[in-house]
Amino acid sequence: MKATISELNLYPIKGCRGFSVRSAHLPATGLEVDGIGDREWVVVDAGCRFLSQREHPRMALIETCFVGESMRVKAPGMLALEVPFASEGDVVEVSVWDDRVAAVTQGEVADAWFSDFLGAPARLVRFDPEGRRLAKRRYTGEIDAPYKFADAFALLITGCASLAEVNARLAKIGAPAVTMARFRPNLVLDGLPEFDEDYVKSLRRDGLVIRPVKPCARCTVPGVDPLTGTASTVVPDLLATFRGRPDGVMFGVNAIVVEGAGATLAVGDEFEVELNV
Repeated sequence: MKATISELNLYPIKGCRGFSVRSAHLPATGLEVDGIGDREWVVVDAGCRFLSQREHPRMALIETCFVGESMRVKAPGMLALEVPFASEGDVVEVSVWDDRVAAVTQGEVADAWFSDFLGAPARLVRFDPEGRRLAKRRYTGEIDAPYKFADAFALLITGCASLAEVNARLAKIGAPAVTMARFRPNLVLDGLPEFDEDYVKSLRRDGLVIRPVKPCARCTVPGVDPLTGTASTVVPDLLATFRGRPDGVMFGVNAIVVEGAGATLAVGDEFEVELNV
């Protein structure tokens, strides 16, 4: 079986809006563009615990893009914020779920910007280049699988047919269609039947091997409209009717890079798909 990359998505700041690219590098830690990685930054509260759309759905309105040697951040009613890639700061420890992760502060201007927009004390921090965070071995076996500020793994993969099935079910209840932005994947694959990503053992091309290791249990974030930053229960409730499992409501699969780290991926690239049968 073959599958084609239809989207490559990078989310520089965890919980904020990402952007699509035509090509990207794939080190073990996840997608990168010009050396800047997926979930490279995170916004934390006054206690240095990460913030997300779960508590602050308006984070969906925070746009990111790379301009020259900086990340530009924009949001409704706010002046654009420039975060230089070369900025230096203090190393602090932040909490992402159960992990304590070293991070580098990004300055008072950035902190004030996020605090103002979110209406609560907030700080922007960047993954410490000297730090290392590994996915849990219960899922990766003997493989060291590093990642940055993503929830638990370097990659999230979804399928076009799976979204089409969700939208078909939404239409039956009179609800509007949604885009893949609700699910915040890194790789979107075309060519797989709906939800067959659940059964993928490996994706292979030109020496690169990607291994899905765990179905992705979804929280309330797919209920957030990425265009308005408002939350509802329509999509999560619908998913629960047919995608519920004992350990959560599933959409997409978490994956790691097994071989060929550093490869370049592009929209239109084709993978050989090995299924668990």
